[in-house]
This record gives sequence, C-alpha cells and structure tokens, in this order.
Amino acid sequence: MNAPSANTAWRQVPELRGRHVVLEPLQAAHAPALRQALGDGELSRCWYTNVPAPDAVEQHVAAALEAQAQGTALPFVVRDAAGAVVGSTRFYALDAGVPRLNIGYTWYQRRVQRTGLNTEAKLLLLRHAFEAMGCIAVGFETSWFNHASRTAIARLGAKQDGVLRNHKRHADGTPRDTVVFSIIDSEWPAVRSHLQHLLDSHS
Repeated sequence: MNAPSANTAWRQVPELRGRHVVLEPLQAAHAPALRQALGDGELSRCWYTNVPAPDAVEQHVAAALEAQAQGTALPFVVRDAAGAVVGSTRFYALDAGVPRLNIGYTWYQRRVQRTGLNTEAKLLLLRHAFEAMGCIAVGFETSWFNHASRTAIARLGAKQDGVLRNHKRHADGTPRDTVVFSIIDSEWPAVRSHLQHLLDSHS
C-alpha cells in the first residue's frame, strides 16, 4: 500500500456526486455564482461565522485556491441536484502523516439548509476522507457562539473533543473560543449508517 503522502487523493480535489448534491473542485470562475448564492449578504452578517460577504467572494475563493496550492486544503463548490451553485465547503488542515483532516468553511444558500443536501454532502466528504484518503480522524471546528453549527456537527455523530480558549479570531476581530469535534476511523461505520438513515428520511 502506498504511503498516504504519496496518494493523489491528498493533492487533487475529487468530484463527489450524490442524488441531492454535487461537490466539484472550486475554481475562480465559480465566484459570480457563489456571489449570487449569497444574495444580499444576510449569511455573512452573523458575526461569529466566516461566511464571505458578496463583495469579498473573489478574495475568499483566491485564498481557498492558494491554500490548495500550498497543500493545506482541498476546496469544493456545492451544487444542488438541478446544478445550481448553492455554497462551498472544503477539506483543510490536511495532515497526510497522521493521516487526518478537517471539514469546514461550509456555507449554504438559505433554501437548501436543513435539507438532504447537507446530509449527503457530509456523507460524501466523510466517505472520501475515510475510504479514499485513509484518514484515522476527521475534525470539525466552530465558534462557541455558533450553537446551530455545534448542534449540526453533533447530529452527524461527531464527538466533542474540547474547547480551545482564545484559539483564533472571529471575522469581526473578537477572540474566538473554538469548539472541536472529531470522528475517528473506528466510529466511521456507525456514523456512515447513521448518515444514510438521515438521508433516507429526507427522500
């Protein structure tokens, strides 16, 4: 078996397809569609999230692509079943030596939130991380104040590892306590079944 660091899965963004969602490699050309998905910028006005404002989309995409070039992230654009761009997500904090990574920088257009799209997106991402990339752990991080995100991460089957006090800063510059969750490889079969059950309930 090849060492994870030699695996192209750690260098190339895959295209992941399901019934409700398509995740494809983020490109600079996606910026106009992402700006349209953000609408009037309501999603970016919540101070404890890192959703880009509509006029900052190009900068956000450029930063994601630069992180990809440096080998620290694999960013995706998210499309719904009809092919419309509805958001973005990424693998980040890549560490092929462990191997582990985080899933985050995720945002969706309002109309697809709390639908089967997000459940299937997480199922596809986790399956790729554990089964194609060979991860032994996948992490999630969110602000202490983002209770909706904390609930959603726990609902996936992730367990809370702890809270990192004054870990980084929110977009408005205030210090952020980061709540850290993870799923480890021994938990993945049960989490996969759980997510499939949740997905079936949306169908």
